[in-house]
Amino acid sequence: MAYDYELTLIKHTFKKDELMNQIPEEIKTDLYCDLKSIGRNEYYNAASQGLKPEIIFVIHKYEYNGEREVLFEENRYKVIRTYSADFEEIELTCEKVV
Repeated sequence: MAYDYELTLIKHTFKKDELMNQIPEEIKTDLYCDLKSIGRNEYYNAASQGLKPEIIFVIHKYEYNGEREVLFEENRYKVIRTYSADFEEIELTCEKVV
């Protein structure tokens, strides 16, 4: 596959300040991906569960560490499903965050 698109994985963590208050922090990792469209069956099955899948990002499996949010072309997406396509790639099925 050709990885022609830029994608940013976003991991949410907390850091502590000098008073030991937890402050939310985003850790961003830039990488390249490929795109796939959502199939009809997958879309309607997800819609029956209240989900709205819009796009599938294909990345290398070793680059993914359980991030639940991504940034693509200035839009935020929530990862609603992952699928290990083979030993090298993983698919992230995502819906747009409003």
